[in-house]
Amino acid sequence: MMFAVPEDVSAFQKAQLDSMLKFADATANAAEQWLDLNIKSAKAASGEAVKQFRALAAAKDVQELSSLQTGFSQANAEKLMGYMRAVQAWATESHGEMTKAVEAEVAEINKNLATALDKAAKSAPSGSEFAFAAMKQAMSATNQAYDVIAKAGKQVVDMTEATVANTTGAMAGKKKAA
Repeated sequence: MMFAVPEDVSAFQKAQLDSMLKFADATANAAEQWLDLNIKSAKAASGEAVKQFRALAAAKDVQELSSLQTGFSQANAEKLMGYMRAVQAWATESHGEMTKAVEAEVAEINKNLATALDKAAKSAPSGSEFAFAAMKQAMSATNQAYDVIAKAGKQVVDMTEATVANTTGAMAGKKKAA
């Protein structure tokens, strides 16, 4: 990027710092949510395990023990499905936040680059129009490639969500059939 005055450099550095801070904030929030989800899940799972072990130890006969094991297996499968849904929701939300941050940065870079190219083209010697046209074409091709990659990423997220929904739905259907 071509800077005419030190204020341009300062504004650019400030914008870059702001972008980095937004991305760091989004990353920290995602990590905090992930940690919170796992701590709550671990706490609930350990409490449930203690409860189940006590119930199994108190079983009076083999039939009651078998019945408890079956019930606990179904309850644990439901809890696992709930955890999977929570992880998927966290991943979707985190991906959305990161995507917003990256898209905002890409849009700002594109805007700044286009402005710099226009400014440079105005002061360039005659005959250099071809070079600037090539640079703008390269920038357009890069943006198109970015759009394709972003759409592919969105499709992967959508397919993952559908797979998790189908898997948890199938597991719930098997439980109801049993």
